[in-house]
Amino acid sequence: MEHWYIPATIIPGIGLLILSTSNLLVNLSTEIKELIKEVTIEEGLIKRKLKQLKLLNSAMVFLYIAVALFVISALIAGVYKSTQANFDSAIYITITGIISALLGLIILILYSFKAVNIRQDQFNNKS
Repeated sequence: MEHWYIPATIIPGIGLLILSTSNLLVNLSTEIKELIKEVTIEEGLIKRKLKQLKLLNSAMVFLYIAVALFVISALIAGVYKSTQANFDSAIYITITGIISALLGLIILILYSFKAVNIRQDQFNNKS
């Protein structure tokens, strides 16, 4: 892989995704904690929110894996570039990192749709 710096330049963007996802995770955890404290516990709602929490956790795992793969890819490509060796496995590691990031994004998209559906159901139940 000739351009070893490409995987390293993707890392900050994924870092921002991890930061926003962790904020969503903390807010959802707090919301679940408050729902559990309420006198009228809606078990169905809490279960749905726990599934959301699991989705966010899965997305975080895929994003963490993507960052790790990009770091490894940049490191391997950089080392082999400096030694003038011909070793093309860095491109495969980068592609695996891209796939992992894509899976994390797909999970975040699913989370977003489910979050809107849950909010709509909460609004309709209160009306």
